[in-house]
Amino acid sequence: MKAGIVSVGTELLMGEVLDTNASYLASQLPLLGLDLQSIMVLPDNIESLAEAFGQAWRRFDVVLATGGLGPTQDDLTREATARVLGEEMSVSPELERDLRAMFAAMGREMPLSNIKQATLIPSARSIPNPRGTAPGWWVERDGRIMVAMPGPPAEMQRMWEAEVMPRLRAAVRREAVGVRTLKCLGSEGEVGEKAGPVFAMGNPALGIYAKPDGIHLRLIARAADDAGAAALLAAAESRLRECLGHQVWGTDADTLEGRAGALLAARQLTLATMESCTGGLLSAIITDVPGSSAYFKGGFISYTSEMKVSLGVDARLIASHGVVSAQVAEAMAIAARRRLGADIGLAVTGVAGPDPLEGKPPGLAYIGIAAPDGTRAVEGRYPPRRVDVKRLVVTHALHLLIQTVQAAPGGM
Repeated sequence: MKAGIVSVGTELLMGEVLDTNASYLASQLPLLGLDLQSIMVLPDNIESLAEAFGQAWRRFDVVLATGGLGPTQDDLTREATARVLGEEMSVSPELERDLRAMFAAMGREMPLSNIKQATLIPSARSIPNPRGTAPGWWVERDGRIMVAMPGPPAEMQRMWEAEVMPRLRAAVRREAVGVRTLKCLGSEGEVGEKAGPVFAMGNPALGIYAKPDGIHLRLIARAADDAGAAALLAAAESRLRECLGHQVWGTDADTLEGRAGALLAARQLTLATMESCTGGLLSAIITDVPGSSAYFKGGFISYTSEMKVSLGVDARLIASHGVVSAQVAEAMAIAARRRLGADIGLAVTGVAGPDPLEGKPPGLAYIGIAAPDGTRAVEGRYPPRRVDVKRLVVTHALHLLIQTVQAAPGGM
C-alpha cells in the first residue's frame, strides 16, 4: 500500500522549525509495510493545502498530515480536508466539553478561537491528544485513510505510538513485517563491504546509514506471518554478526553510553575519565544512564596543563609532545585511572577551535584509554566546528571504550 506525508506550516518552509515529524514518520512506515511515495511541505494557505491534500488523497492509500490543527486563523488542515472531501465541519458537543474541561483543569477560560479544535466532518473520528489541546482526525472513506496529527513533535509522536499506529496496523496489514537495526563501529564503506552477503539476500532488505553514533544496518523482513518474519530477521542478523564481529556494538534503541555501561557492569569494571577539549561532556553523557554510579567513579575536567600535571601527567611529556598528542592522551588516561582507583581510564585532548593550538589545527584530537591489559591512544580529525568536535570526540571515545571492553579477555 502506498503512503504520503504532508507537513503543514509556513514556519517549516522559512527554516524557522526543522521538520522532524516527517523523518520520524518515514522511519515508522516500513514497520507497517507501507511504501512511502512522497513527502510534501506546505504553507498555511487554504488553496495550497486543498490542492495538495486532494492530490495525495487521489494518489495514496494512506495520507498522514502533521500540523495546522491549532486554534488560530492560519491553522487550516481541518478546513482543507473538509474541502477535499466535500463535507461540512461542525462542532462536536463531546469534543467541546472535553476541551473546556481541559482549560478548566489548567485554571483558564477557553478562548473562543479554540472551538475550531472541537470540530469534525462526518467521515472523521477524533483522535485523543492528552499532551495538547488539538485532537487529531482519522478519516476513512472510499477505501482510503487520511490521518491529521498535531505539529508539536511530542504531541505527534505520542498520538502516533498510542493511537494511530495501532489503528493503521489493524487497517492496512497485508503481511507480517519485522525490523531490526544493528549499530556498528567503523566507516560506512568498510561496514557496507563486510555486509555484502546480507545485501544479496533480498529479504530481509538491508539499508546502511551513517548516523551520529556510528553505522546503522537496518533489516526489514516481510513474510506471511510474524514467525516467518522473525526467522528471516534472525538468520540475517546472525550472518551480519559473523561478518562484522565486535564491530556490532548494539541494536535498535541501544545508545553508546548505555551499551558501554552495560558492558562495564557485566564485567564488574569501573571507569574514570579526564577531559580537556570536551569540557565535561563525556562524563555528562556517561552519567545519562541510570545506575551509572555502579561503574563510573568520576572524572576530571583538566583544561590547563597545570591541572593535568597536578593530576599526575608528566610535565616533560607536555613539553616534548604538546598537550594535544597521543602521548599526553595516554598519560591522562593513566592518571585518571590511578587517581580514582578505576579499572579503566578514558581521556580526551584536542583542539575544539576555532583557533589552532600549539600549531595544531582545529578538529585534531586524541583519545587515550588505559586498561589492565594495556594503554593506547587513537587520533581523530573532525570538522573544525567547536560543537561538532566536542560531540564527535565523545562519540568516538565511547566507541573506543566499547571496543576495548568487548575485545578484552573475559573479565579483563
